[in-house]
Amino acid sequence: MAKFELKLPKMGESVAEATITNWLKNVGEAIAADEAVLEIATDKVDSEVPSEVSGTLTEILFQVNDVVKVGQTIAIIETVGGSVEAPKVSEVAAPVVAAVERTVEIAKEATAPADFSSSDKFFSPLVKNIAKEEGVSIPELESISGSGKDQRVTKEDILNYIKTKGSQPVVVAQPTIQNSQPTPDNSKPSTQTIPVSVNGGDEIIEMDRMRKLISGYMVASVQTSAHVQSFIEVDVTNIVKWRERVKGAFEKREGEKLTFTPIMMEAVAKALKDFPGMNISVDGDYIIKKKNINLGMAAALPNGNLIVPVIKNADELNLVGMAKAVNDLGNRAKAGKLKPDDTQGGTYTVTNVGTFGSVFGTPIINQPQVGILALGAIRKVPAVIETPEGDFIGIRQKMFLSHSYDHRVVDGALGGSFVKRVADYLEAFDVNREY
Repeated sequence: MAKFELKLPKMGESVAEATITNWLKNVGEAIAADEAVLEIATDKVDSEVPSEVSGTLTEILFQVNDVVKVGQTIAIIETVGGSVEAPKVSEVAAPVVAAVERTVEIAKEATAPADFSSSDKFFSPLVKNIAKEEGVSIPELESISGSGKDQRVTKEDILNYIKTKGSQPVVVAQPTIQNSQPTPDNSKPSTQTIPVSVNGGDEIIEMDRMRKLISGYMVASVQTSAHVQSFIEVDVTNIVKWRERVKGAFEKREGEKLTFTPIMMEAVAKALKDFPGMNISVDGDYIIKKKNINLGMAAALPNGNLIVPVIKNADELNLVGMAKAVNDLGNRAKAGKLKPDDTQGGTYTVTNVGTFGSVFGTPIINQPQVGILALGAIRKVPAVIETPEGDFIGIRQKMFLSHSYDHRVVDGALGGSFVKRVADYLEAFDVNREY
């Protein structure tokens, strides 16, 4: 008999840890090679961890809701024959070691430069700069009782804290062995009171983990960015006619359905190359110009939640490549098969509100990006058509593009010019083009 350490696998360059959401196997159960043992969740994607070997699950080192780092041993599987790596941490020792490691990390964080992107609370750029200069850590900053609107920390609050913190006693956290129930940010326990139905007829339902995360992201985005919108109507009659004519042959040759989404994405990628000022992000008082054009594609999940997989280097894809990328990410999103890296690195986002019949919308920016484009429903409408012989009324296929952008760094001229360029590309679509 030999023992095999099941470790949390690497899930992408930008993913360092995950939360255990469900154990699919119990201690004592047999496991086949490549069979899923547990379910995990990062900040955006849920996935499964399969076993690399066949055997029996003998030890579970972490419980549901525990946060595990990539490379950590999470379970021990006993195999028959062969030579495999022996476990380094026992079931009892693992929580102790993890707690001690966390204590050391907290001590390091106290002297390290603060990364305020990991905090759910909103802090103004001035407060962040003061905190960085004075060495105030994120836990310290979050503990300050704010006197501003919605209890936000003001300049006076943090300066008063800095003046008095030197006289405050230092409290050292002691590691404890217990199973905590963290909130979605996996850092602070929830103190929210569960609402009670007054008449007994209302149903009280707690948000699931992803809905809590989405809720936090949306509120933080509105608090961070100065949202402003530009709208433009686009004549897509040529695109509708072209797609109707070629979609059958396209699917037969490429094995992929041709929807309107990749055509729209192609136009957006071209416009971003023309207006690189939309392909940026903001970090405090600094603007980061992105080298690559990575298009986020908002997708609705069967449970009603939303996820944004990313098409990497979208400007380098032709229409066939774009269609394959859109279909692949969309299908895997619906099936819950996205990898954590599939949702990372987006530089601009597109959302199709027309899928649900909406004519236009005012989408919320996907931080830390500075713009998001909503595609409205395509409708047959009467329109004035200009010809050399004069104007006349005809039936055209039209849609609205709704562009939300961050007015901190994107002015109306840039925001409006960008969405106009997208519209120009769509209206100039060549009906004789090859796909």
